[in-house]
Amino acid sequence: MKNVRLGLIAALFTLAPVSLPANAQQVLPRPEAKFTGKIGRYWEDSEPGKMPVIKAPAGAPNILFVLIDDAGYGQAGTFGGAIPTPTLDRLAEGGLRYTQYHTTALCSPTRAALLTGRNHHSVGTGVVTELATSYPGYTGSIPKSAAMVSEILRQNGYNTAAFGKWHNTPDWETSASGPYDRWPTMQGFEKFYGFMGGESGQWQPALYDGVNPIELEIPKGREGHYTLNDALADKAIEWINEQKSVTPNRPFFVYYAPGATHAPHHVPKEWIEKFKGKFDQGWDKYREETFERQKKLGVIPADAKLTPRPKEIPAWDSLSAEQKRIACRLMETFAGYTAQTDHEVGRLLDALKQIGQLDNTLVFYEMGDNGASAEGSPSGVFNEMAVLNGVKEDPSYLIAHLDEIGGPQAYNHYPVGWAWAMDTPFQWTKQISSHFGGTRNPLVVFYPQKIHDKGTIRTQFHHCIDIVPTILEVAGIQQPTMVNGVAQKPIEGVSMAYTFDDPKAESKRHTQYFEMFGTRALYHDGWIAATRHNKVPWENQPPSNFNNDKWELYNVNNDFSEATDLSEQNPEKLKALQDLFWVEAAKFSVLPLDDRFVGRLDPTTRPSLIAGRTSFTYLPGVVRIPESSAANVKNRSHTIEADVVVPEHGAEGVLAAAGGVVGGWTLYVKDNRPIYEYNYLTVDRYKVASSETLSPGPATIKFDFDYEGIAPGRGGIGKLFVNGRKVGEGKIDKTIPGRYSADETFDTGMDTGSPVGSYASPFPFTGTLKAIKIQTAQEQLTEDAQRAVESVRKTIMRVSE
Repeated sequence: MKNVRLGLIAALFTLAPVSLPANAQQVLPRPEAKFTGKIGRYWEDSEPGKMPVIKAPAGAPNILFVLIDDAGYGQAGTFGGAIPTPTLDRLAEGGLRYTQYHTTALCSPTRAALLTGRNHHSVGTGVVTELATSYPGYTGSIPKSAAMVSEILRQNGYNTAAFGKWHNTPDWETSASGPYDRWPTMQGFEKFYGFMGGESGQWQPALYDGVNPIELEIPKGREGHYTLNDALADKAIEWINEQKSVTPNRPFFVYYAPGATHAPHHVPKEWIEKFKGKFDQGWDKYREETFERQKKLGVIPADAKLTPRPKEIPAWDSLSAEQKRIACRLMETFAGYTAQTDHEVGRLLDALKQIGQLDNTLVFYEMGDNGASAEGSPSGVFNEMAVLNGVKEDPSYLIAHLDEIGGPQAYNHYPVGWAWAMDTPFQWTKQISSHFGGTRNPLVVFYPQKIHDKGTIRTQFHHCIDIVPTILEVAGIQQPTMVNGVAQKPIEGVSMAYTFDDPKAESKRHTQYFEMFGTRALYHDGWIAATRHNKVPWENQPPSNFNNDKWELYNVNNDFSEATDLSEQNPEKLKALQDLFWVEAAKFSVLPLDDRFVGRLDPTTRPSLIAGRTSFTYLPGVVRIPESSAANVKNRSHTIEADVVVPEHGAEGVLAAAGGVVGGWTLYVKDNRPIYEYNYLTVDRYKVASSETLSPGPATIKFDFDYEGIAPGRGGIGKLFVNGRKVGEGKIDKTIPGRYSADETFDTGMDTGSPVGSYASPFPFTGTLKAIKIQTAQEQLTEDAQRAVESVRKTIMRVSE
């Protein structure tokens, strides 16, 4: 038996990844067309030929891919959840619902796999770029040998655009210094409007139009009611209308990834109020109710089992009345956020219908790039950054700010119990690739011209790497062997188009591995072996021995929700799948398995724009420098110096700022007086203000911070100087040890995004700013303190997913 098994594994190892037929391949860009006319000595005796124009294949449809963030299988009403999603309903009624479609359990890896048609490790995205290492499967850089579908379509006559979240550019390449070849506009998208990182606030997001930083433009009269969700739909509709006005016969590809429903859960109050009292039953009861709705809808089999609550997640009945009140408000906000997002997608579809393009559009609506997020702590948070920096919020603080949840002053996230409930009927959540709670997401495909079996369900086992080959097959485009001079890796996905009109077709995906942070699984022909590697998403556990992992075995042909572990009854099947995992892991660059957080957070393991530097000079007009590429003043003494010229009438405005409403520091002038303000995670604010006003003329404003001790997050004494004379002093009791924010940046001369200090952004400086100079001491921490600060820096991973 052992020899047979090893022979089978050896044979599988030699198989090439799935690709289109060898006679259906091409080189992009295509060779220059030959001149077809006649050339004489003069134009009178010459004949012009036709100038070539690349056109999409005849009948190629428009393509709209909608990707929702951090959403679970039991969230949307279309799949049995309690949150109405009429847009998704509408597409499902005219298309197909896929109930066994899978992702990678984490955001950037899923997006990389989805856009390239290759497994996430195959394209260097085994984790988010903020945790990149030099191992081939984890570089954080998608190789040019894996061109995105956007580039293939663009070079085959499509107009292409991306709206919303990107998060597929290496963290160290997201500043104004580039390079830009891994930004969306050099990955095949002619238009990009959105944000570059892993998450964004909805009220004052750090946006880009192409590679140019911009601010959210709020229509007059819609203040307090207009968010990024609205803007993304507006911009996408505007772009589509423009393309179809100029080139009505040219198809488009739109990648619409709003960033919702990732934290922070920001949404106008009118959406929150729609769900008031709708979740008072709690997460345990919600799962039971959702499970019954799912059965009635047919999105789970009649014999499916509801998996029990893990011991790590508290029972709803164990919560205090105060905790329940907080949890309900956080969930009501999340539900409003989900509903608003679906509504905005609906506006986009309405616009397509209005111009007569909906029936000619292949629409994918994927409800989640992974399962629902359990990164909001067991109790939920007002400011996600506080918890991720190791600061526990007191329930009384949340109660006091309950009405602000969802608004511009909050950065809220719901408790882990709600994430588990959103993943009904499965075990676990986002980050856990071993179980379907982290990897199985609803997918609806809509294409009236080709899908005739409308309103039905498909149960074939598929994965996000199967989207690209599906698009290419439907569009009639060959898989290229060469793109922009680089030989291409074979696409590893298989087309799903065979399922469009055959609900009983045998699945063409026979094998699929899953791996994230050491959690892993191997699916093969209806069976799956899985191990959680002792991980929960809301805790930062130390590395553990992979050889001690407990594996589970499920026959998912008969056990939809992975409810019955068969590992003890069928150890030979388990061993065969475990062996096959190593084959797949070697084939697709999964190795070495790595469950470290602290070790991979070390910035010295990646390229850095600030490594080894202690002196920084920023010239006027410098804004939107990512936090990871700006001067690091955390956990050390430092000085911030501004050279300015004050006009005769005085000045005001921001000189330099890092962070935003969730936390950070700012040096500014108000009422002609310099002020340094430290925002400690919205919980506390410390100010050092000048006792004197500024005189007209040149001035040097300097803030000097003397850090106390060597442990992370300590406070210190801040002193303010003007032209060398001390004008203010104050104690800052504590500082942020890890990261200020997930999406805010470092700016000079103004504060873009949300305000760090006690002013309204952008609050530009009205005098003349000549330069900002920052001098930092080397970070000197004991070994224990270094481990502690690196543990806190798990923020970089959590907020970037």
